[in-house]
Amino acid sequence: MGEVISALALLLSGYATWRAHKFKKKEEELLDLQTKVNALILEKEQREAIHATRAELGASFLSLGSNRYRLKIFNRGKAAAHSVAIEFPDGNDAIPESELNEKFPLEIMEPGQSVELIAAVRNDTRRKQAVHLKWTDLNGKAQEKIVHATL
Repeated sequence: MGEVISALALLLSGYATWRAHKFKKKEEELLDLQTKVNALILEKEQREAIHATRAELGASFLSLGSNRYRLKIFNRGKAAAHSVAIEFPDGNDAIPESELNEKFPLEIMEPGQSVELIAAVRNDTRRKQAVHLKWTDLNGKAQEKIVHATL
C-alpha cells in the first residue's frame, strides 16, 4: 500500500513539474510578445510625434467652370509650414508672375490653410504642371516636394 502511495506521489510530482514547465514556457512567450507589442507602440508614438511637427504641403488645380482654374496650394499636415516658396521646374505657363509675386513666399501656412492662385489657362497650356514646393517645418528642417498638378 505504501508503494502505491509513493508511486502516485511520484506521478503527481512529475505531472506538477511538467505543468510548471509548460506554464513557465507560456509565460516566457507572453513576456516576449509583450516586449514586441511595447516596441511597436513606442515606434508608433515616435512616428506620430515626428508627424506632429511636420507640415505636409500639396498642390492641385481646381476647376471653377468654363476655362476658369485656380492652383490651390494647401497644408494637410499637423504643423505649420514656414517660409513657403513655390517654383515651376518645367516652366510656368499657367500662373501669372504678378500672382506669384503677390502671394509667395508665404511667411506661414497653418494646418488646413490653403492659398489659391489664379491660373490663366490657354489652348497651349500644358495639362500637367510640375510644382516645386519648399518650406521649413516647425523644427526648422527644410522640406521640399515636387507635385504634378493636372488640369
